[in-house]
Amino acid sequence: MRLFPQLNALTEALLQEMPQIPEERQAILQRLAGYIAWQQGGGVQLNFICTHNSRRSHIAQIWAAAGAAYFGISGVQTYSGGTEATAFNPRAVAALRRAGFQIHNPGGENPHYQVAFAETQAPLICYSKTFDAPANPQSGFAAIMTCSDADENCPFIPGADLRLPLTYDDPKAADDTPEETARYDERVRQIGREILHAMQLTAQKLQI
Repeated sequence: MRLFPQLNALTEALLQEMPQIPEERQAILQRLAGYIAWQQGGGVQLNFICTHNSRRSHIAQIWAAAGAAYFGISGVQTYSGGTEATAFNPRAVAALRRAGFQIHNPGGENPHYQVAFAETQAPLICYSKTFDAPANPQSGFAAIMTCSDADENCPFIPGADLRLPLTYDDPKAADDTPEETARYDERVRQIGREILHAMQLTAQKLQI
């Protein structure tokens, strides 16, 4: 599937950057791809988990949905959650917009952002919530831990078929500094690169 033009161009560029992914992370992405391929016939649920569900988990959830659509992998549902609920951080939202995602903010204390990546796909509804909130799957899902704090403090995720540590440095460290925009853009690219690689591996396993 073709994504929005700017986002599609970025996706194609990131797919050329796979050699940048370290071998140990490639092994984790291989496990994720294997899980998606194994579950694909009965539907795939991926829950990306971080402490505050404000930055990295949302970015990963959104890229996973876009990547599955790009490679034509059907039945993939993506979610995100935290060990506590806060709000989808506006800096992360802005970075995703710069990448080519189209995002509508309806306002409110914890906005339910509408995030679109292709003309023919319904937008994702993204807002901060706990990983076990009713909107998230309660069983039969992969729990992908996107921050080391959540990974260390949640050694067991009830209902998960698979728990994978795929942690990223928090771009929050650069908030309100001259490096802020570059740091957020870098994290969007890194997460996109790795999630797209997992989806590409899945497509190869499924021979799509």
